[in-house]
Amino acid sequence: MNQSLISNPGSSTASRYVAVLTTGGTIAMRHDAASGGAIPTLGARDFLAALPSGLPELRTEEVVNLPSSHFTLGTLRTIRERVTALAADTRVAGVVVTHGTDTLEETAYLLDLTVPGEKPIVLTGAMRAASDVGYEGTANLLAAVRVAAAPQARGLGAVVVLNDEIHAARHVTKMHTLSPATFQSPGWGAVGRVEGPVPGGGVIVERRLDRRVLPWHGLEPNVALIKLVVGAEPALLEDALARGALGVVIGALGGGRVPPWWLPAIERARAQGVAVVIASRCPSGRVWDAYGYLGAYRTLAEMGCLFAEGLNGQKARVKLMVVLAAARVTGEVAESWNE
Repeated sequence: MNQSLISNPGSSTASRYVAVLTTGGTIAMRHDAASGGAIPTLGARDFLAALPSGLPELRTEEVVNLPSSHFTLGTLRTIRERVTALAADTRVAGVVVTHGTDTLEETAYLLDLTVPGEKPIVLTGAMRAASDVGYEGTANLLAAVRVAAAPQARGLGAVVVLNDEIHAARHVTKMHTLSPATFQSPGWGAVGRVEGPVPGGGVIVERRLDRRVLPWHGLEPNVALIKLVVGAEPALLEDALARGALGVVIGALGGGRVPPWWLPAIERARAQGVAVVIASRCPSGRVWDAYGYLGAYRTLAEMGCLFAEGLNGQKARVKLMVVLAAARVTGEVAESWNE
């Protein structure tokens, strides 16, 4: 991990600072002729050189420099451990993580779910490379630093800041493959905005979410995510069970419904002690219904399934990995999931 330090003119190395962790992604990319496209090349010093004066003291560390599609669970653990250490440091006002957009929402939710404390944890990125016309990475990083330094952002947990919008990690998701406005919170909207120039502008927080931090004992890797489609057979679930999955998240239909021919495989999973979480393939809304037919919410609840309650499938998987890893110590799965 490479570390550099930049201080505002006249600031003291003992003063509070915003920590900026860089991990790669499009925000760190330029076109490379030899590769035939954009690759991560920018480092922390490149980011800092592009920012204006008048900001809090910044200290930067390079964790990795990768596309986030190349991240492993080990990468997530490394990021989480460093963010946790910085959040516990009394000299740190807040933490910014620059990140590729492909898996940004999963890292953000992991940090929101497991890093204790009140300090702002802000993730940001870019949809255009630095060599592209209209590169927005510097503006997004500037907004993220302002949020991380803002007293009114304390207690928000982890947030995602792009396009001058502040989104809760629990609700935000990548909604478009190319648009700079890709990060949205369907059904909820942003929790705040960053407005105006530096200095003189403001960080506006309009609403707050209740947050509970789960005990951290690592990530259980043997958790599958399966998305249902019309007429699908339960072969993917049966394969996951055959490979010894300890948990399965099903991106179910509508408010959390499965075809009746999936029920025997789900019943076998529950009989083997496998945690089954029902999410929805819909981009927003609760997992719930009032139907009485087989495969609807009531059937799955009676079988002992857990419900994602507003989390999309990829975030439900992150939470289940955290819960199952802790269950090796506590022995509790349903209790931890539902609290």
